[in-house]
Amino acid sequence: MFENNGERKQKIKSILHAILAAVLYSLMTPIAKLMQTDVGPMAEAGLLYLGAGIGMSLIYIIQQKNGVKVSRPSVSKEDLKYILAMILLDMLAPIFLLIGLSSSNPESVSLLNNFEIVATALIAVFLFHEKAKRKLIVSISLITLSCMLLSLDSENALRFSSGSLFVLLACVCWGFENNCTSSLSDKDTRQIVMIKGLGSGCASLLLSLFLHESFGLITSCITVMILGFLSIGMSVYFYVIAQSRIGAARTSAYYAVSPFIGAFLSLLIFHQMPGKLFWIALSIMAIGVYIDVKDQD
Repeated sequence: MFENNGERKQKIKSILHAILAAVLYSLMTPIAKLMQTDVGPMAEAGLLYLGAGIGMSLIYIIQQKNGVKVSRPSVSKEDLKYILAMILLDMLAPIFLLIGLSSSNPESVSLLNNFEIVATALIAVFLFHEKAKRKLIVSISLITLSCMLLSLDSENALRFSSGSLFVLLACVCWGFENNCTSSLSDKDTRQIVMIKGLGSGCASLLLSLFLHESFGLITSCITVMILGFLSIGMSVYFYVIAQSRIGAARTSAYYAVSPFIGAFLSLLIFHQMPGKLFWIALSIMAIGVYIDVKDQD
């Protein structure tokens, strides 16, 4: 009886970790939209990832001093090609996302982030020759249809908005990055977040300095870095903890609510009620995500 209670408590704790990871990641789009009045998109992307890298580095140092043991091995020289690819893609993706966010509604951008599922799956099938199940094809089709609806300028215009196209391009970059990261799935996640954060963050900041972008006030920079630490660094950290205890399928099921939480938060923060097209796309995407999650069971 004691073991069953212990297992149940551990399961509940892991579920809470997965939900916390989803909530933390959902904060990025609406809050990043608020910060764009002071900070340029490339500078903001660099500060987000730099915050994640620095924050995870501090956690790594503290855990090392306290003797926290990790079962996964450290990254090695053989992983260099995947690491470089991750840094480049993680540098480009948030830049595209924030450029798109600057001219798009944050609630639509939150939902458009689900196109990352489509991009990841298609790249895995066509480049890495993974097999696609029928349910996955249905899920991809529904999410793609939803993204097409969200990408229209208005309900009366059959023209794709430039902002949405940048968001979709960011999802494609993350799709490639996800497939590169899968090759490092057995390595220490803390190190991967540190490398991605510090590498992509520094590269983006150098690019923003070259382009003379605005960094805003010191307080703005610190706020963006804290957001990056929470929405990227800690989100990944809690996700991995949950995944190691309740499995990939269950963790992804709880994490899949993140874009919908982001859309809801955007509606609350910006007080903009979207049109009918948004709600239709939301319904279609919810069905597509549900099918994708169930397909992983």
